[in-house]
Amino acid sequence: MAEQPTKRFRIGYALAQKKQESFIQPSLVNLASERGIDLVRIDTDMPLADQGPFDCVLHKMSGEDWKNQLKEYAAANPNTLVIDSPDAIERLHNRISMLDVVGELDFESLTESFGIPKQVVIYDSETLMNPDLWTEEGLRFPVIAKPLVADGSAKSHKMSLVFNQEGLNKLKPPIVLQEFVNHGGVIFKVYVVGDYVKCVKRKSLPDVPEEKLMSLESSLSFSQVSNLPSHDKYYESNLEEAEMPPLSFITDIALGLRKATKLHLFNFDVIRDTRIGNRYLVIDINYFPGYAKMPSYETVLTDFFWDMLSKNKKD
Repeated sequence: MAEQPTKRFRIGYALAQKKQESFIQPSLVNLASERGIDLVRIDTDMPLADQGPFDCVLHKMSGEDWKNQLKEYAAANPNTLVIDSPDAIERLHNRISMLDVVGELDFESLTESFGIPKQVVIYDSETLMNPDLWTEEGLRFPVIAKPLVADGSAKSHKMSLVFNQEGLNKLKPPIVLQEFVNHGGVIFKVYVVGDYVKCVKRKSLPDVPEEKLMSLESSLSFSQVSNLPSHDKYYESNLEEAEMPPLSFITDIALGLRKATKLHLFNFDVIRDTRIGNRYLVIDINYFPGYAKMPSYETVLTDFFWDMLSKNKKD
């Protein structure tokens, strides 16, 4: 018979209903419980100060009220871990500051290079339609148009692949225009949980050959690339043939981002520039992604919780 843990830890989680349903699976709750970790739902309709005690608060909530409650709770309970800091998470809610962090990484690879696509933020329609913008910023069609705010809402996922000037007319600033780089129809999603890094490949937008650009409609709207309708045969062959990026290289980026963002739970999307086969571009960073899609997520997250709580207890 397995020895029961002598110390039990309580993790209070504050998650939106949809996130709670996908993440707090019985398999995770049971495994954590076996390791001596009780996952307890925080009622966000009640004051946080009236709940607990918690060894850790795990959250993905927004709003000033929640932020203030969390700040007060942390001040009154300095030994309680907060995963993660609201200020650190806030940086990922803006698609410009989100990718600025990539420029803070200070490691080099002998065989691969990385960066971000060219991008510009547009605050008004006049700037959007200014032809000089394209010359000054070095942009050319096609471009991806993304809402400036990336707060996880349905609205923040509404994007467009814009092929020509006509497509720009449909856009509503503030938006970010990001150059579209042909990448073989494959995107690499990198999940980070503390020191753990897992890279998986998923279907993405197909390449846009230059000769086809003039014959295409003005734009294509979509919400999440991984949910795009596709010709299965095209994507199956592309996914199977797509070579994974070197894991050591991806891990260096992941741990560099973790240090720069001061976040423990996030993922980032990477594409391989087909013009330069060993160049990779980070195009998005998300806080507390859909971990339930990750293989063995229960074990990975339980190990992470245990390591963080045990280390915090010693400190």
